[in-house]
Amino acid sequence: MARINSRQVEAFRAMMLTGSVTEAAKLMTVTQPAVSRLLRDFQALLKMELFERRGTGLVPTAAATALYTEVERSFVGLERITAAAEEIRGRRTGSLRIAALPALSNGYLPRLAGHFLKERPNLNLAFFGVISPIVVDWVLNNQCDIGFAEVPIAHSGLPSLRLPPLARVAVLPTGHRLAEKQVLEPRDFEGETFVSLSAGSASRHLIDQIFHRSDVRRVLRVETTLSEIMCGMVSSGLGVAICDPFTAEEFSTRGIVVRPFLPRIDFEFSAVFPAQRSPSPVALDFVETVRKSLAALDEQPAHEAALSR
Repeated sequence: MARINSRQVEAFRAMMLTGSVTEAAKLMTVTQPAVSRLLRDFQALLKMELFERRGTGLVPTAAATALYTEVERSFVGLERITAAAEEIRGRRTGSLRIAALPALSNGYLPRLAGHFLKERPNLNLAFFGVISPIVVDWVLNNQCDIGFAEVPIAHSGLPSLRLPPLARVAVLPTGHRLAEKQVLEPRDFEGETFVSLSAGSASRHLIDQIFHRSDVRRVLRVETTLSEIMCGMVSSGLGVAICDPFTAEEFSTRGIVVRPFLPRIDFEFSAVFPAQRSPSPVALDFVETVRKSLAALDEQPAHEAALSR
C-alpha cells in the first residue's frame, strides 16, 4: 500500500488555508494541476472524501475539517522547529553564561551585554561578577560559557583570546591639587597618600615598578583587592590611586577626578572558554562585540577613553 507523503499533506493544508486550488498552488509555488493531483492522491490513500464541488469551487467536508485540526497541530510543531533553527542560525536564541572580573562587571560589560541582548530577544543571560581566579575556575568547570579575567591566566590549558588593553588612569579626590594637571606622571605623586592594590597581584607589581623606576616615594596606607574599594577610599578624600579605566569611569561622578597617567600602564585581560567544547556561536559573537568596543575606546585619547560610557 502506498504511503502518504509530506507534499500531499502540504497540499491539503494549503487548500484548507486558502480555499481554492489556485491560491493553494501559489502558496506551494507549484502548478494548479500539481495541487489537484496531490489532493486526489491524498483522498484516494485515505479512502475519504475531503472536498465537495460546489459551483466552480471546492468546499471541505466535515471529515476534512476534523483532519485539518490534526494536520495543523503537526505543522505548527514543524514551523516552531524551523523558527528555532532560524533563531539559532541568527544567533538570537539560547542562553549564555558569563563570568567577569569586577572591574568589567561593575558597569561597562553589563551595559554592553544589555545592548547585545536587545538585538537577540530570545537569548537568555546569566552574568556573574567575581574575581579573576574564580572566573577561571568556573570556566574550567563548565559553569560558564565565557570568562573575562585579568592576565596572566592562572590555568594555561584554557583556550583564551587576548583583548585590546586600555590604559590605567590616575584617580584623585574632587578638589585635589593634582586635578589642575591634565596628565599626571610618577613624580606628581611624591609624598601623596596612596590607595594601592594588594601586594602580590600582577597589577600591583606593574604600578609599583613605575614608581620605583622614578624613585618616587608614596605613603601607602591602604591595600585592597578590589578597584571599587580603591575608588571609594579615594572619593572620601583619603588619598590618590592608579586604577583601571572601567571602575574609574563608574566613579567619575561620585567624588573622584580621573586623569591620564604616563608612562602608560595597560590593564590587560582575556576572554577564556571551556576546554572540553568549542565556544558557541553566540559566545564568539559576544566576545567579538567586546573586542570591537575596546578597540574603539583605545583609539580615543586616554582621558576620553577613561570616561566613555
